[in-house]
Amino acid sequence: MPQLDDRRSDLQSDFDSLRPGDSTEQGATRRTALKAAIGVGYAAAVMPVMAQTAISTPADGLKAGPIKYTVNGFEVPAYAAAPANKTGLPVILVVQEIFGVHEYIADTCRRFAKLGYLAIAPELYARQGDPRGYTDIPKLQADIVSKVPDAQVLADLDGALQYAAANGGDTSKAGITGFCWGGRITWLYAATGKVKAGVAWYGRLVGQASDLNPKHPVDIAANLQAPVLGLYGGKDQGIPLDTVDKMKSALANGSPAAKASSFVVYPEAGHAFHADYRPSYVKSAADDGWQRATAWFKANGVA
Repeated sequence: MPQLDDRRSDLQSDFDSLRPGDSTEQGATRRTALKAAIGVGYAAAVMPVMAQTAISTPADGLKAGPIKYTVNGFEVPAYAAAPANKTGLPVILVVQEIFGVHEYIADTCRRFAKLGYLAIAPELYARQGDPRGYTDIPKLQADIVSKVPDAQVLADLDGALQYAAANGGDTSKAGITGFCWGGRITWLYAATGKVKAGVAWYGRLVGQASDLNPKHPVDIAANLQAPVLGLYGGKDQGIPLDTVDKMKSALANGSPAAKASSFVVYPEAGHAFHADYRPSYVKSAADDGWQRATAWFKANGVA
C-alpha cells in the first residue's frame, strides 16, 4: 500500500482548490468566527467568510443543535435539525467538507429540515481531532484528514442512521449528500445498501489505494446500491473532467443503481461552488444544484 506521503499527495488537489481567496470584503476574523459548539461559527481555515453571500437559515419551527451518539464506545458529536414535534421523517445524512461540521454544514442541515427532513451531520474527524481550530489547510490535512480511515467514517454514518431511527426518523427513506471530502464519502456510502439515494457535490472520484482508503468511488461504481447524482464544476482544478468520464464509464457497466446515476457539470463553476460563504461560490450553479438535489431525493423515495 502507498505510504502516508502518497496519500497526502493524492489529497493535494482537493486542498489546492480550497485555499481561501484574497477577498476580505465583509469578512469575519478568525477570532470571531470560531465557536466552541459544533455547527456554530465558521472553521478558522476558511477565512475570510464572505458575509455578503453566506446564507443563514433560521431555526424557527425546528429542533436543531448539537447531538451525540455512540459508535464502538466513542461518543460521536454531530449537528441535527428536524421539524419540531414530528416523527416518521425522511432522513438526510450531510457529510462535511474537510473543515468539519461548522456553520455552513449546520445551515445545510437546517435547509433540509425546512423541507421536512431529519438532517444529521456527524463530526467524522472527531477521533483524530477538531478541524475547526486550524488556520492552515496543509496542516489540517497532515494532522487530521490524512489519518481518517474510511471504515471509521462509514461506521459513524451507520451510527447516525441508528440515531435517526430512534429519534423520529424513517430510515427506510434515507439519503446522503456531501461536499468536497464528503462528496467522495457519499459515493462510497451509496454502495453500502443503507440509503436510497445520494447527491455528491464535487467529490474526488479516483485516487491511490491505501490502508485507510482502500477504495475510491471509481472502484466501487459498478456496485452502487443507490443512485447518485454527481454535481461537479467544469473549472475544478482538483477534479479533472477526464476523471468524471472514467466514473461515467464505470457506472454505465454496473448495477441498476449505477446505471441510474447521473452527472451534471457546470461549466462556469470551479470547486466548492455551493459553499456560499467562500469566494468559490457560484450562485447560478449552487441554486440549480440544490434544486436538482432535492428533486433527486424525492424521485428516489427520500421524501
